[in-house]
Amino acid sequence: MNKEEFIKSVSDLGINLTEKQLEQLEIYCNFLLEYNSHTNLTAIKEKDQVYLKHFYDSLTFIKATNLDNYETLLDIGTGAGFPGMVLKIIYPNLEVTLLDSNNKKINFLRELTMKLGLTKVNFFHGRAEDFCIKNREKFDVVTARAVSNMSVLSELCLPLTNVNGYFIAMKGSNIDEITESKNAITKLGGKLENIINFTLPKEDSGRNIAKIFKEKRTPQEYPRRYEKIVKSPLK
Repeated sequence: MNKEEFIKSVSDLGINLTEKQLEQLEIYCNFLLEYNSHTNLTAIKEKDQVYLKHFYDSLTFIKATNLDNYETLLDIGTGAGFPGMVLKIIYPNLEVTLLDSNNKKINFLRELTMKLGLTKVNFFHGRAEDFCIKNREKFDVVTARAVSNMSVLSELCLPLTNVNGYFIAMKGSNIDEITESKNAITKLGGKLENIINFTLPKEDSGRNIAKIFKEKRTPQEYPRRYEKIVKSPLK
């Protein structure tokens, strides 16, 4: 996806990019590819693929909800900033927290934030269950892209989501994984409101976005330690 195709595809999503946003995304892309040459951030090494599989794919988030309506967003397992940093560029007034257990990726994001001149961006190097100790039910929107099994992911994300907020999971083509996690989501105080399925342009790979409403507080015993979550996912 070249830049012109990207602009057209994003416009079809309802986003009209400003010149400043396009410039910031170009800086992001170039810095990502440069940094990736000496530090492993992503398997993607071509500019067109960054625009398709990272930038455009991140922005499909808005199929689930309009971020103009919220103040805070947490991106768990953000990696090199997808979708959280891309969403921050498009919604500059949003306060975004980027969490990842890989400190090299957090360091990259700190440098990128300075390069882009962004404010209201927070970073946490560590695990979601540790972050939850002091940040329980703090965020209007919590998201994660291509991270872990849906039941595992729900236990990491829903305890951090405000009551009346949303957990938005950006997943691949396996819709059964989402539907099979409905009981786990309910136990954690959530309600599976919608599953949005679509294909990524150019390559027609399947995507699903699970939109989960946080209707009540998560029981205090969740999240458990990560090892326990993975060994015995909620059913």
